[in-house]
Amino acid sequence: MKIIRYLNQSGQIEFGTLDVTGKAFKLRGDIFGIPEVTSEPATVSKLLAPLQPTGILGIGLNYRKHAEESGAKVPEFPVLFAKGLNTLQNPGDAIEIPTFLKSDEVDYECELAVVIGKRCKNVNRKDALKYVLGYTCANDVSARDWQIKRGGGQWSRGKFFDTFAPLGPCLVTTDEIPNPNSLSIKTVLNGTTVQDWNTDDMIFDVPTLIEFLSGSTTLLPGTVILTGTPHGVGMGQKPPRWLKAGDSVTIEIEKIGTLTNPVTLES
Repeated sequence: MKIIRYLNQSGQIEFGTLDVTGKAFKLRGDIFGIPEVTSEPATVSKLLAPLQPTGILGIGLNYRKHAEESGAKVPEFPVLFAKGLNTLQNPGDAIEIPTFLKSDEVDYECELAVVIGKRCKNVNRKDALKYVLGYTCANDVSARDWQIKRGGGQWSRGKFFDTFAPLGPCLVTTDEIPNPNSLSIKTVLNGTTVQDWNTDDMIFDVPTLIEFLSGSTTLLPGTVILTGTPHGVGMGQKPPRWLKAGDSVTIEIEKIGTLTNPVTLES
């Protein structure tokens, strides 16, 4: 099932599903329960991020080729950081380059986002995917100057700005993606493909990440896990290729779709 979240013509938030032709129909009930697919067409005035997360957890350096381009050692354990709920952004809405707490090195990162569907703790790797509701596209936007040079050794400042976590366009349930580690993933910047790889290059696959993150830690339904980015980020270009106002960034993941956001300066 492909689940969307949207504003209807009255400005109310609703959930819907997309059929094979892309037509949207209303969805009733809790998406974390057993929602009912209706035959009532959905009037989508504005597409929203497919859920309001309860938490956003990021994993750094989780693709082998990206670790190589970053000049970093392959990590022994997953590298965890957090993004605030303030970072959430909808498909089609702008990624804002910070101007008050100024950044000159804002970067794109295409990522597969995992959405936890059931409360879990101390999950075994072999059972991990049973706790997943589905998957969506994410852009883990990162201010590299604040992440690396001014962050005091912590990454979160560079990851935590408003609009720095676009999600969408839909949430695809696990029945349609039985193996999240066999998906093509790419970033297209202003019409040029800058990242083009496969999730099979993850150092720690999705079940391993869930086992690690749930260790002695409760993951709530609605927790979003950003699983890392492949090589080709702007920081790795020669010269570096930072986002600027007027850019358009598209994240594309096989079986999920495309997530596009324009880039502007913070007003």
